Amino acid sequence: MKAHLPNHPTQLYLIRHGEVEAAYHRVFAGSRIDMALSPRGHEHGAALARWMYDAKLDGIYASPMRRVHQTIAPLVEQSGLTPIVLPDLRETDFGDWTGLNWTEVKERFGVSAFDWLEVLDNGGIPNGESARMVLDRVRPCMRQILHDNPHRSVAVACHGGIIRVILALLLDLPLSRMAHFNIEYGSVTVVELQPEKKHAIEIELLNFCPVRDFLRS
Repeated sequence: MKAHLPNHPTQLYLIRHGEVEAAYHRVFAGSRIDMALSPRGHEHGAALARWMYDAKLDGIYASPMRRVHQTIAPLVEQSGLTPIVLPDLRETDFGDWTGLNWTEVKERFGVSAFDWLEVLDNGGIPNGESARMVLDRVRPCMRQILHDNPHRSVAVACHGGIIRVILALLLDLPLSRMAHFNIEYGSVTVVELQPEKKHAIEIELLNFCPVRDFLRS
């Protein structure tokens, strides 16, 4: 059994769900559309479980959305852990952008899809969430996860936007700065927290997609 010693870091495996159904590619679905995974998305989930076989997780936390639970189903079966669902880990509410593709958002709102984090930081999307709103609901989730898992390893399965929110909270940076971090479907980002070190929060792995190795083998 792994000892949870004071000098052992808290490890967070931040997992983005796998690829979604083709109809929602490059579409702002957010928290209002609860779509399923594509066949490729299910491959992402299988590859994630295979890559994390030796991770020795102490817990799994998850968004309530279907695409997340379909992604982690192989990991849940493999680990024997029951996911703790935190509703506030759901994806961003894109308000009036919901269901629109990138081109439609540009045509109707004059905004590039690549600037969506900046739009959130500057007050939010019409009838949707602002950066402050998303940060304020995700922050208590992170406090709970860290409080309940000192010196342990846990998976946090959620969404690309929410992983960026988590990184912004941990690194104490504006959410718009997280546009520098690409978070792909089916990726894992590993963060270690060790308060006694000068750099207490370290990103050990960023946007790693196990499906690539899985399909080669």
